Amino acid sequence: MVPMTPTPSPAGAPGEPQPAPSYASRVLGVLAGGAAGDALGYTVEFSSLDEIRARFGDAGLAHRLQVPEVRDGGTLPVSDDTQMTLFVLDGLLEWIEWANEGSMADPAACVWLSCLRWLRTQEGTLPAGVPEPPARWLDGHPELRVRRAPGNACLSGLSQPDMGLPEKPHNPGSKGCGTVMRSAPYGMVPGLEDELVVSLARQGAVLTHGHPAAWTSAAAFGLMVSRLMAGQGFGAAVADALDWLQTVPDDGGTADALGTAVAMAQDAQGAGTLPTVLPAELGEGWVAEEALAMAVYAVLVTSAGPGAGTEPSTHFRSALHLAINHDGDSDSTASLAGQLLGARYGTAVFPGAEVPRWIGERDLVLEAAERWTAATS
Repeated sequence: MVPMTPTPSPAGAPGEPQPAPSYASRVLGVLAGGAAGDALGYTVEFSSLDEIRARFGDAGLAHRLQVPEVRDGGTLPVSDDTQMTLFVLDGLLEWIEWANEGSMADPAACVWLSCLRWLRTQEGTLPAGVPEPPARWLDGHPELRVRRAPGNACLSGLSQPDMGLPEKPHNPGSKGCGTVMRSAPYGMVPGLEDELVVSLARQGAVLTHGHPAAWTSAAAFGLMVSRLMAGQGFGAAVADALDWLQTVPDDGGTADALGTAVAMAQDAQGAGTLPTVLPAELGEGWVAEEALAMAVYAVLVTSAGPGAGTEPSTHFRSALHLAINHDGDSDSTASLAGQLLGARYGTAVFPGAEVPRWIGERDLVLEAAERWTAATS
């Protein structure tokens, strides 16, 4: 497989566009950017905005050094968001490795088996009647065998003896953000056509969630990641996802939520001031379309204008600040924002382009990125 990597432009004078990130940098940027947002957001996931401000000051959680563990030289763990993203990634990686060897495999089944392996890290055993997943490299990492507030629908959906299918999804009424928060890997497969990104995201979503918004949000996010990995800007990537949503007869409200986020970001930029909080109209992020809309708003509104920085690490910090400080699901919204920024800028989202050592699962993220890049380059 050949990665869809934009051709880097020569480095220019100050103020001119810098070289495009390499494919490897974008891969690591998605995984590490998401992990960083996840780890910071997880510290306040179940806190209200008032509680966050009482703990960290009127500006809320704006910098990692505000967290005592990091300030004292420690690390912050990632949540179930990054855990599940890594297992979905590994399921797709297994499919790609089979293809590289000239063998056929079903990517949706590979993802299901990999998600069952994640379930075993949470429950200790597999559901009766499911096939035994083949052991993979992720299974040897004990740091994954801990519970970090996994979603109920993710656990119950994977605990059933059969594989959820689009025509027979598990948890038909569920639209929690547990689908969109693990869907970035579908957009990371080089050269994958839009129809396959959407199909794989849907098949991955219905393993645990059956509401239309659950899979359309996952698919729209996967399409955004795919566009950003290929070198598009944020506005174009989001516009393409919205165009696709217009073709879905029942998207569960995802297009409305995303369209509202785009319009509100444009209005805020037109007002000439950088917002300090997310608009309440976007929700709290516990459900898929809200988490998607909140992350997109945070990325778009901080991309330009007074008080907003387009330098990657400045943009990353500003967007995560918005995505973390609210009444809802801070780790999911910040993880999604971090993944979008990482797909666009690569590891330049971090000062010195170095993945920060305060991410508890940093080494695991680095290894996952290395394995993915090696198999897809």
